[in-house]
Amino acid sequence: MSRRSDDITATHDAVCDLVCVDEHKIRKVRKELGHETDHFRLAELFKAFADPTRVKILRALSVSELCVCDIAALIGLTQSAVSHQLRFLRVSRLVKYRKEGKMAYYSLDDDHVRLLLDQGLRHVREGR
Repeated sequence: MSRRSDDITATHDAVCDLVCVDEHKIRKVRKELGHETDHFRLAELFKAFADPTRVKILRALSVSELCVCDIAALIGLTQSAVSHQLRFLRVSRLVKYRKEGKMAYYSLDDDHVRLLLDQGLRHVREGR
C-alpha cells in the first residue's frame, strides 16, 4: 500500500522530537484516571454503541417507549433479533423494560443514555 507524503509528514509531526517526561503531570493524571475497572466498564459501555442496529434501537427509544414488536417493525428485523440486541443493551444498563400484561415495553435506562446519544450525534454531525 502506498502512502502519500503528507500522511508520512503528519505521522512524523504527531510525535515528540525530544523525550521529556513531566513527572508532576504524570502523577496528577494518574490520580484522576481512577481504577482499571472503570476503564474496562467504560469500554464495555462504548461497545454497546459500536453496532448500528443497537444505535437505531437506542435512538428509537429516545423518542418513545416501545415494545419488541414495534422495534422489530421499525428497524426491519425479527423479534428474535431485536430481543437479542435488547438483552445486550439491558446488560449494558442502557435500556430497561416494564411488563404490562403480556407485553414488555422498553425505554432508555436514564437521561445519561439520552445525553450520550445526543452528544455523539452532535459530534458526528459537526464535521458535515
